[in-house]
Formats: sequence, C-alpha cells, structure tokens
Amino acid sequence: MAGIDHAPPPFFKRGPAPLALLTFYLAFSLALFVVDLRMQSLGLLRQTVALIVDPVQRVAQMPGSLVDHALAYLRGLDDMREDNMRLKQAQLLTAPNLQRLEHLEAENERLRRLLAVNEREKAHGQVAQIMYTTRDPFSRRIIIDKGQQSGIVAGQPAIDEAGVVGQVTRVFPFSAEITLITDKDQAVPVQIVRSGQRSVVFGLGNGQLELRYIPANADVQVGDLLVTSGLDGIFLPGFPVARVTKVERDSAFAFARIAAAPLAGVENFAEVMVLAPRQELPPPPPQAPSRKSSNVAPAKKARSK
Repeated sequence: MAGIDHAPPPFFKRGPAPLALLTFYLAFSLALFVVDLRMQSLGLLRQTVALIVDPVQRVAQMPGSLVDHALAYLRGLDDMREDNMRLKQAQLLTAPNLQRLEHLEAENERLRRLLAVNEREKAHGQVAQIMYTTRDPFSRRIIIDKGQQSGIVAGQPAIDEAGVVGQVTRVFPFSAEITLITDKDQAVPVQIVRSGQRSVVFGLGNGQLELRYIPANADVQVGDLLVTSGLDGIFLPGFPVARVTKVERDSAFAFARIAAAPLAGVENFAEVMVLAPRQELPPPPPQAPSRKSSNVAPAKKARSK
C-alpha cells in the first residue's frame, strides 16, 4: 500500500524557469545588438537571411499583388475608355481652329518669303521622364532620365503641354537637372501679350513668380498672359510662361509689384519636353566708319603727298 502515496512522474520534462529563459534571451539579444553595432559583424548573416526570406515574402505577397494588378487593369480600362471619349470630343471641338491655324501659318510663311523676312525658328526636342526632385528644400529642381547619352546639353529649355517648365542647368551621363522657373535663381525674359511690353519674370522659390522692372504707371492688368520674348537667345518666342494674378502700385516706388502664377505644371509634373538648342544668332553688322576717322584719313594722305 506504500506505492499508492508515490506521485507519478511528470508527463513533460520540466526545463528552466520561464523567467530564467526570458532573462537569457534578453541578454543574448542585447549582446548581439552591441556586437553588430560595434563591429558590424552580422551583415553577412543579415544578407543571408534576407536572401532566404525574400522568395518566401514574394510568394506570400503574390495573391495580393495579383488582385491589385487585376483591379488596376480594370480601372485602367475604364479610365482609358473615358480618356478616349474625351480626346475624341476635344479633337472635334478643336479641329476647325487647328485647320484655320495651319492655313494662317502657311499664309504667314508665304508673306514672310515675299517680304524677305527670316522664317521663324521651329521647335524640336525630345520627351523625358521626371525621375525625382532634388533634396534641397530651398531650390526648385527636378531630375530627368535623359543626359549626355541622349544629346542633352546645359542651357536647353524644357516645356510641357501648358508652357515653360524650366531650363537644363546640369548634365550627367544618363540624367540631367532642370531648374524650374519658380526657383529663386531663375529668370525668364517675357512679353505681355495684350500690350506687347517686355520685362523679366523671376521665381520666388515658393511656386510663384514675380514680374519685375515694370513702371508703376504701366498698362498691366490681372489676367494678362506672359509669353517668352526670345531676347535671351535660349527660349523661343511665344511660349506661355505665366498669368498675372496680382498688381500693386505705390506712388512711393518707381516700379509696380506684380505677382504671376506659372501656367506649366512645375509642381505636379510627369513628363517634359526638352527643346533643342536655338540656332546661333547672326553676328552684328559691321559698324560704319565714323566721320571723324574718314576725315582724318584724307588729311594724312594729303600731308604725305
């Protein structure tokens, strides 16, 4: 009967206490953290684990990715159908004006040839994709995916479907940097379409522009369109730049304070067109000799005789 009081053996073998295991794992984790921070000795282990886990992550994400791609495909079909209908309607609405513009342009070229006036320069270029913006918070610059390998050079202007975006300021082998017209160091010579007055528009660094060197009594109104004048030899004349949004006149100052908003998508862009460099301007005509020099020469000849 003595065996009745004997306790049966435990079903599971007991190990260390849970608190002891928790203390051990915490100490081991802290030791690994310190060793990796000081000696960078776990980089190879981390890369190996990532190499093993990456296929597992991709397989786990595959069902969700397939669903996302299917939904994006269906949405893309609907958007494409709507865009197609919208473009067809826009084409029908603008077709008469485009036909008249082609006729007027052809007539303008014929008149220029009759009047022996030089033809206007044609705009040529290549489309580039915006990759990212620069990290400098005090500048307005973007990086495109075209560089020296594509024939991009510093100084080329960039436009989009609405107007002037900026100018190429730095070129790399496979990319280039474009300074936007809203940058505080960028200036573009412009002309007011309504009055024909020329001036220079400067970037303010906050997405807005300022039209400077305009007299306070000048004929400038809110809503006036500013286009490139072409006097800098970089931008072709006639490209839209901005529209006047605010005019402040003060008799104490000689110039008016005029604010303008850019027409191009300088802050929400996707693609731009980098225009080819302009043709070199013809050299200035030789200056005619002054009367004083022409009178001195015969006098010297007479003395020599």
